[in-house]
Amino acid sequence: MRTVVFDLDGTLADTSADLIASANACFRALGQGEPLDPLKDALTAFHGGRAMLRLGFERLGNGWSEADIDLHYPVLLDNYRSAIHVHTTLYPGAREAVERLRAEGYATAICTNKPEGLAETLLGLMEIRHLFDAMIGADTLPVRKPDPAPYRASVERAGGSLARSMLVGDTATDRETARAAGVPVALVTFGPEGRGVARLSPEALLDHFDHLPELAARLIG
Repeated sequence: MRTVVFDLDGTLADTSADLIASANACFRALGQGEPLDPLKDALTAFHGGRAMLRLGFERLGNGWSEADIDLHYPVLLDNYRSAIHVHTTLYPGAREAVERLRAEGYATAICTNKPEGLAETLLGLMEIRHLFDAMIGADTLPVRKPDPAPYRASVERAGGSLARSMLVGDTATDRETARAAGVPVALVTFGPEGRGVARLSPEALLDHFDHLPELAARLIG
């Protein structure tokens, strides 16, 4: 079966403001205010909690180490878990594109580096979990993207065929994942990096979800 696999953060949904808020809550608890900006630091948010903590500590200029990151990362996750869907929104046309793909006979899946439990919670709150045949998170397997194993597992669990699958993502991690799995990738241009993702030489750029069904037909049939 033809299969379209989606990244979650920065691809299907703009989760950056809630991610940044969870990191800033860590710094507020330390009496350091809010060093991260929800708009300017959106791209860092999509690289994960540890990246946000590193950026915040760097801006504070105080002596810090990876031990501080390890200490505060679980706190960040707790903060995020308690306020995971305050500002998060689906990108325009995302739901409709997935529904159309499924109506045209495609299987759909999610392969994300967000922890599985948090991803399941968010998908449930956005009321779209039923639109995906499989969901692989950062901790579902012993490895995570850009290792190709999570991608392959998402396709297999969706009942699809790797040879007739593609990934929709937004970062270099997704580009590297697709290359490792030997499948095409479409990178969205409506994320924080915009059309800058063209530098990664994806098989396609996706400017709006309205164009996804035609793009999928071209890349995987």
